[in-house]
Amino acid sequence: MSKSETYEFTPAEEIKDDAATGWSAAPTRGEMQLEERSSLRRVAGLSTELTDITEVEYRQLRLERVVLVGVWTEGSAAQAEASMSELAALAETAGSQVLDALIQRRDKPDPATYIGSGKADELRGVVLDTEADTVICDGELTPAQLNALEKVVKVKVIDRTALILDIFAQHATSREGKAQVSLAQMEYMLPRLRGWGESMSRQAGGRAGSNGGVGLRGPGETKIETDRRRIRERMAKLRREIREMKTARDTKRARRTSSGIPQVAIVGYTNAGKSSLMNTLTNAGILVQDALFATLDPTTRKSALEDGREVVFTDTVGFVRHLPTQLVEAFRSTLEEVTGADLLLHVVDGSDPLPGEQIKAVREVITDVLRETKTQAPPELLVVNKIDALDPMELTEIRGWLPDAVFVSARTGQGIDELRDRLDHVLGGLDVEVSVLLPYTRGDLLARIHADGRIISSDHDESGTLVRARVPRSLAGPLAEYAHAGADPVE
Repeated sequence: MSKSETYEFTPAEEIKDDAATGWSAAPTRGEMQLEERSSLRRVAGLSTELTDITEVEYRQLRLERVVLVGVWTEGSAAQAEASMSELAALAETAGSQVLDALIQRRDKPDPATYIGSGKADELRGVVLDTEADTVICDGELTPAQLNALEKVVKVKVIDRTALILDIFAQHATSREGKAQVSLAQMEYMLPRLRGWGESMSRQAGGRAGSNGGVGLRGPGETKIETDRRRIRERMAKLRREIREMKTARDTKRARRTSSGIPQVAIVGYTNAGKSSLMNTLTNAGILVQDALFATLDPTTRKSALEDGREVVFTDTVGFVRHLPTQLVEAFRSTLEEVTGADLLLHVVDGSDPLPGEQIKAVREVITDVLRETKTQAPPELLVVNKIDALDPMELTEIRGWLPDAVFVSARTGQGIDELRDRLDHVLGGLDVEVSVLLPYTRGDLLARIHADGRIISSDHDESGTLVRARVPRSLAGPLAEYAHAGADPVE
């Protein structure tokens, strides 16, 4: 910079948002989280030797250069390729570089090495040619399969479940989210504990006698048994903590429900655009990233419809095909946000080659949660997102397949007005019509009718305020005792 050049600095409070440059004086929480996440990337080149290391049972995945392998047991070739593409996206989200991928056509996975001995030898050759340091399998491997395949390929092997758990561990930010992920990881690791060398060998115990000598007499507990016991104790503590946090979450949910404001839960496949849609509808400013499981912690925000009625939106954790059972169990309290909702806003990625598989996977998880809690399923409104990435022929085809869905683009804003109108119509259909005579001392109920319902007519006399309105069912109960004589009873 020459001496003649000068720069004029503007105070921060005078800086205005500039949509053209992308600069903003006040970055959102999501933007700050994205910057922090981008600044912490995995470093390639770590050792891949399967040797004993400190706390080897809890070794980090340390994914850098990976080769993918899957077993195609059912479905079409397009479904098999889509599953591998999703696995590649998961690996890249975890910070890996995908080098190659193999698919083995089999009736069922090989019980010994998952892909069979011949394919395992071929996989070893691919690992050597690509200089990969990790193999990721598109399925959940048993401990025996994991050990056997590692012995053949001579590098670290992980399965789809471990990969998803690693992503969750990276993206969890809240105290509850971290506890849920830790519990899920321990449930997964417990049957897979193993060790190498002498660190896990059995102590001689009380039978050592004169052969073992001093220092080898004792309870005879192996190190692996000690670690299992410690993990179980830690899991019990985490379950207690999660139960306590669940109580707080249930209390907040009950408070929102008692307010009479309609509850809308945004659900959908991971990376379908739930957070983007949440930001568009409520200006929540939560993190948005083109990655799988970018956001894990549910976010609740209040917004208003076109007629002025308030609605509470809750963004939930994304789903995926074959979501690990450990995560479903650990995130049970978070997933239960759908049970208290008046409406499920089911977001579908319209640019995905198999959107039907996404819808099926999401509904399976929701059905399991509702069955566990013995709750009736709320109404569902399908929202097909990312229509800006579709050509007219593809869009016409999906419209014919999902005629009742709303088609939007959270990125461009296309279709958002139509979505708001549909929300107004659907939520309005959940209301009931009441005719009540409220005494002047119950101004609180009249205020709730104005805030949460829709006034059809109102009049005043010496007894109070005669109101005819459509209100949420949760508000109809407190109004029942003031039903107006001669009018239709409160439904």
